[in-house]
Amino acid sequence: MGEQLTVIGCGYVGSVLAEYWQQQGHSVTGTTTRSESLETLQAVLSDAVLLKGDDRAAVAAASQGRHAVVVCVAPPRSQAGDPAVYAGTYLPIARNLAQVIQQGQYTGQVLYLSSCSIYGDHQGEWVDETTPIVAATEHIRILQEAEQMLLQAVNETQKVCILRLGGIYGPGRELLKRYGSLAGKTLPGKGDRVINWVHLADIVGAIDFARANHLTGIYNIVDDSVMTVREQVQLICTHHQLPTVRWDESKPAQAAKNLRVSNQKLKKLGYPLIYPQLIP
Repeated sequence: MGEQLTVIGCGYVGSVLAEYWQQQGHSVTGTTTRSESLETLQAVLSDAVLLKGDDRAAVAAASQGRHAVVVCVAPPRSQAGDPAVYAGTYLPIARNLAQVIQQGQYTGQVLYLSSCSIYGDHQGEWVDETTPIVAATEHIRILQEAEQMLLQAVNETQKVCILRLGGIYGPGRELLKRYGSLAGKTLPGKGDRVINWVHLADIVGAIDFARANHLTGIYNIVDDSVMTVREQVQLICTHHQLPTVRWDESKPAQAAKNLRVSNQKLKKLGYPLIYPQLIP
């Protein structure tokens, strides 16, 4: 029999997840903060509602009686650099859901989508779920605070699973859109920074795996590719027959995070990646 599930935040990831679960025979409530998106959700889901993360009563109502609640919120990409927008996206929903749990209004599983950007810069070294988090930026502090609110709400019956995602790509967010405009250009630096990616299909797959197996704790969701920017750009240019990108090592590259994220914890539990390597 299908389960009663709620997806809070039906954006790029949440809408695909909610529709997938609906097709699998589950009863799904999907939420959105935008009235213009509600009609679209209502056309594909058994239940769709408007929900703001700072409305605790609405969070409690959307959670009550559900087997699992998934939090898939994210700031608009154009505003993601604004700490105030970032905090307003992640902290109210985490705080209110934690209070709902602590007050006994919800006893199912919580699956919360976080980000591998919480690790910050590790100069190309490996990180895993045990790596200490140093809040070197306001964005990292916000991600850490949101995670901790939910993890601290855990009790003997409550299951909370934090899924830290790498860079997201997939239909509508193809890597060609990111890298294609660089074709034929000369870029500063060596291009030796590692960016960790995960395909949309594997995010949905990993969430469903975590739900079905009642996972708790923290898990990284990234693919196996572990490629530098230089290698990624070359892959895209070669596949799409675009001019090669050149690198000028005499010029400093723009400072950015550089780290290798391990996905072994989830894979050892038996999750098979659908797209272990980058799809150009």
